[in-house]
Amino acid sequence: MSERAPLPETLLAPDAGRVLLLAPHPDDDVLGCGGTACLHVEQGDPVRVVVAYDGAAGDPKGHFDKDEIAALRRNEAREGGRILGLSDYDFWGYPEGHEPGPEEFRAGAERVAVAVREWRPDVVYAPWAGEYHLDHCTLARVARAGLALSGFDGAAWGYEVWTPLVPTRIVDVTRVHEKKAAALKKHATQLEYGDIVHYGLGLNAHRSVYLEGGLYGEAFRPLGPPDASDLELVR
Repeated sequence: MSERAPLPETLLAPDAGRVLLLAPHPDDDVLGCGGTACLHVEQGDPVRVVVAYDGAAGDPKGHFDKDEIAALRRNEAREGGRILGLSDYDFWGYPEGHEPGPEEFRAGAERVAVAVREWRPDVVYAPWAGEYHLDHCTLARVARAGLALSGFDGAAWGYEVWTPLVPTRIVDVTRVHEKKAAALKKHATQLEYGDIVHYGLGLNAHRSVYLEGGLYGEAFRPLGPPDASDLELVR
């Protein structure tokens, strides 16, 4: 089998339809596929964003009140999302930074399945399973299991945040990249720890190598089915 990476398809607009965007933390919805979500909104697609974790671990040096950091991050998500046209947010508030046990994994997958049945999306976005960040990888695994439980038969795409993926699809987000940058700037708590605007747009700029004239692209690959061991947990 060849190890040669595929040449990804490129799109000026995402496929139309109802969208469910699963994000690990407040800000990952923007970093991973904020431009694509904005394009969905502009073409009239309903978009619901689910943020799985509470984001409280996003202030390791204690710059903010520890009792308020989760609420601050939820507000930042709403303010950033508003710039992109996103208004439908559901915060699940799970604690961060641990490997879920079987019962917790099963409960998360069942919650994803319920969200899918209620929202009836045509397209689902979630982190790709190769993300190094434990919470990101965990959400990818839980999302795949939940989609299988729900019987979802639409398109499920994995996006990149911190760990680059090998893309099969690049969405050209050049014309909305300034909105994406402005949305990321609303995440003041995270800008205390690094220039997430530079990080996110830098990765998007690299993806423009595949675009004809475009300067920024968001990369995706199929989310894929659950691993057999994960599927076994939810049977």
